[in-house]
Amino acid sequence: MNERTILHCDVNNFFASVECISNPELKKQPVAVTGNPEKRTGIILAKNEIAKSFGIKTGMTIFEARKLCPTLVCLPPHYSKYQEISLKLHNVYLHYTDLVEPLGLDECWLDVTSSMKVLGKTGEEIAYEIKEHIKHHFGITISVGVSFSKIFAKLGSDLKKPDAVTVIKKQTFKQQTYHLPLNSIIGIGSRLEKKFRLINVQTIGQFCLLKQSFVQNLMGKTGVKLLQNLQGSEEDKVLSYYDLSQVKSIGNGTTTIKDVTKRGEIEKVIAFLAEKVSKRLIEQNFEAKTLSVSLKDKDLKRYHKSQSFLPFFASNVILRNAMAIVDSFFPYSIPIRAIRIQASNLAKTSGARQMSMFDQKDEKSAIGIEKITKKYGSDAIFRASETESYINRKSHTEQ
Repeated sequence: MNERTILHCDVNNFFASVECISNPELKKQPVAVTGNPEKRTGIILAKNEIAKSFGIKTGMTIFEARKLCPTLVCLPPHYSKYQEISLKLHNVYLHYTDLVEPLGLDECWLDVTSSMKVLGKTGEEIAYEIKEHIKHHFGITISVGVSFSKIFAKLGSDLKKPDAVTVIKKQTFKQQTYHLPLNSIIGIGSRLEKKFRLINVQTIGQFCLLKQSFVQNLMGKTGVKLLQNLQGSEEDKVLSYYDLSQVKSIGNGTTTIKDVTKRGEIEKVIAFLAEKVSKRLIEQNFEAKTLSVSLKDKDLKRYHKSQSFLPFFASNVILRNAMAIVDSFFPYSIPIRAIRIQASNLAKTSGARQMSMFDQKDEKSAIGIEKITKKYGSDAIFRASETESYINRKSHTEQ
C-alpha cells in the first residue's frame, strides 16, 4: 500500500472564535460560550485564548470561571451560526480533495495524497495554505496535523495549538508520539485511562506493547483496531464527503430547570422532546427504527438504553416507545436533571408516506402539527404539559 498523506484540520476554540468574528469588539476580551446559570446549565462550553490564559476550562461553572476572571464575557451558544461556518469551511477543504470526513462541526480529515501530485505540493505545504486561507478569509485560526494515518493526523493537530501545523512522519512516528500520555489519543476516555493506569500503562508506547488478546478482553474489537492503528499497521480510509450519510441520527435533549423525580414528570419532558424529534424526521423525510433514551442525574451519572421498533416518525409513537424503554430499566426513585432521546437506524421515505395500519391517527396528527409549526412557527402549537415549570422550552439541544 502506498503511503497516504492525511490532514486533520481543527478550528481553534470554534464556538468562541465564531462569536468573536461576529462581534469584533470582543476579540481582545476574555470570552466564553456558556449555558444559562438560571437554567442549571451554567457551565463553560467553549472559551477563547484570552480566557484560557486565566485558567478557565471547559466544563467549569460560570461561578468558578468568574472567580478566576471577573471580566469574563459569557455568551449563549448560537448553533445555527456554527453550522453555517462549518459548512463554509468544508467548502474550502473540498477545493483540495473530495476525501473530506467531518468529525463534529469543527474538525475534518482530508486525504490529500492525489492532490499533492496535481498541485505539485507536499502535504505540509497544503496544510499551511489552507490554514492561512482560513485565517485571512474567516478571521479564525486552525491547527493542522499532517501524517500517514487518521489517528496520527488527529494527534498532530492536538499537539500544537493555536494556529499551527504539526507533521508526524511514518518513519519517526514512534519517537514523536510514544512518550505521550495515553489519553492524548481519541478513543481513550477518563474511565479507560484509569483502568490502564492500574496496570501501569500510562503512555501510548506502553499501550502498544500490550498483547492483542488482552486489549480485546478489555476494549473489544474497537481496542484491537486502536492498537493496530497506533502500531502503524492498520489504516482507516478517509471517507468521501459526497458519500457520507449526512444524517445518521436525529435527537433532542434538555436540562430541566429543577430535578424531575416522578414518572409523569419524566413523561412530560420526553413528550416535549418527542415533538421536536418527530418534526425533524418529517421535515427530512425520515423514518427511524431505533430509539435511545439517556437520563442524567445531578452527579452526571448517565442511564442509557436503546431499543428497535417498527418504523416510526410520529411524536405519540416516539413518546410511547421512549416510555416503554424507560419503564424497562430506570428506577424512578433517582432525581433526574437531563434527558435526551435519539432516533437512529434512519431510512428515507417518499414525500407521500405509507401509513401504518396501527398508527394512522398518530402519523396524520404528526404531519398536521409539522405543517402548522412550519407555517406559523415552532411555538404555534405544543402540548399543554410543556407549560410545566421544569421544562425549558427555549433551551434544548439538537443532534
